[in-house]
Amino acid sequence: MKDRILLVEDDEMLGRQVVGHLERDGFEVTWVKDGNEALWTDPEGFSLIILDLMLPGAYGLDVLKRIRQESDTPVLVLSARNETRDKVRALELGADDFVSKPFWPEELIARVRARLRRPVMQRGDVIEVGQLLIDEPGRRVVAGGADVSLTRVEFQILVALARRPGAAVERGWLVDNVLDPEREGTERRRGGHGTSRRWRSER
Repeated sequence: MKDRILLVEDDEMLGRQVVGHLERDGFEVTWVKDGNEALWTDPEGFSLIILDLMLPGAYGLDVLKRIRQESDTPVLVLSARNETRDKVRALELGADDFVSKPFWPEELIARVRARLRRPVMQRGDVIEVGQLLIDEPGRRVVAGGADVSLTRVEFQILVALARRPGAAVERGWLVDNVLDPEREGTERRRGGHGTSRRWRSER
């Protein structure tokens, strides 16, 4: 069965090119050209969503918020807005990857395939990534069938990374959303000179 991809892109020429490349690589593509239409498209029927930010109708980040309220379907943001704050905001809202325009079609296909090779399966409150199983309510982690002992902060960081396997996660986002204020101060002093670190899940 072919993987179904939802493309949300208003640029006619670029949209046709992306659809053509994806279909040639064996994907089934549904192309939506308006943010309002994207808001009413059920994300559950797709393996991946490619989302532009600058859209007629609803703004792309608002579409992303709606998708995350309803689904864990991976979202790859495709946008000419390539400033760091735009990328960070998209990741904070639940995007799994960010590709800046202009881009090479081969890069997009490679990122799509990489994202689809790293599925996150969530059944209720249990997250599965490869051989890693995370039981959030039970605060239990199993890797390859063996229990793993983690501190509270380590567990919270693992959950945050497991929800975005293969995607870059900014240190600042982890500080704001995972670490407590006292630890934030300690970590910033240890980091020295305000240098930003990037955290990455390997799976």
